[in-house]
Amino acid sequence: MTLSLPSRSDILRILETVAIGTIGGLLFQWTHFPGGLISGAMIAVGAFAIAGRPLHIPPVLAQTILVMLGISLGSMVSSQLLSNLGAYPLSIAMLALATFCATFGSSYYLQKLHGWDRTSALLAASPGALSQIVMLASERNADVAGISVVQTMRVILLTAALPLLLAISGLTPPLTTTTAALEASPLALLLLAVAAVATAMLLRWLNFPASWMFGAMLASSVLHGGDWIEGGLPPWARAVALIGIGTLIGTRFARMSRKTLLGHIRAALGSFAVAIAVSAVFVAIVAYTTHARFSDIVVAFSPGAMDAMLALALTLHIDPVFVGAHHLSRFLFVTLATPGIVHLFGRPQDDVDD
Repeated sequence: MTLSLPSRSDILRILETVAIGTIGGLLFQWTHFPGGLISGAMIAVGAFAIAGRPLHIPPVLAQTILVMLGISLGSMVSSQLLSNLGAYPLSIAMLALATFCATFGSSYYLQKLHGWDRTSALLAASPGALSQIVMLASERNADVAGISVVQTMRVILLTAALPLLLAISGLTPPLTTTTAALEASPLALLLLAVAAVATAMLLRWLNFPASWMFGAMLASSVLHGGDWIEGGLPPWARAVALIGIGTLIGTRFARMSRKTLLGHIRAALGSFAVAIAVSAVFVAIVAYTTHARFSDIVVAFSPGAMDAMLALALTLHIDPVFVGAHHLSRFLFVTLATPGIVHLFGRPQDDVDD
């Protein structure tokens, strides 16, 4: 078995992608844009990708970014955060109901106003789990391009707009001195890295969703929650993780043409508005029935990609345990329930096979 090395053009393409994301993230951060490192990298890379640049992040680099993000999220965990676990069952149950209602609401919108078939509409409206949704769409001969545009636009809009809206409304929690703001010692960083990679590889072997990020987050959370380690990654490393996740999101646009994007933009914006309206109702209910912070609930109930929402939790000083538990629950719910929903409510199988 021979190991194929990247070509010169591949290396240049990766360097171009990293450079565009870094410049965009730093520029937005310099202007004090809320969540600027993520939003700036995402918008800059997305813009160049739409313009036709073949931007790309290789799997190894993407996995490294996700592990760094997981370590940073876990370093925010403390015994005080873990003590709030008792409030989760009610809010997670409400999240499941919100996901169900938002999916059918957005699906109904896509069918009635844009003429989508039932299977494509249901898959496009399912929040999160994009890779599983696209695989299922291919198996069911659904509109993969349209589904990808709707799903990607939802992530882009949430990642760019949510920090700004929370900041304008004054709901962003203030920055406090926590272990996440401290830098761990070199020995502690080595232990964190080894534990994070080992746990991530174990979860990947078990086919656990989002294994690289959640494995690293789990290892870091245990070490910090048990007071075995104090502090997290250096500030520059956390910045790299945030710019990296924004860059990863932006590269999704490199997989679709401008014609495809423009052809489905109205459907994407409309279905996004429906999903947000439905989610807002459940956010209000949970805010009145639990003691969780409103900003935590907003990020936890936002129908976006799990990695992007957890990255926002890091940069906005949101409770990572609360947000992580809810987005993992949503991911599992969508992954397990969507095939059954499509089978029951999608196009008849005879129509799919024709």
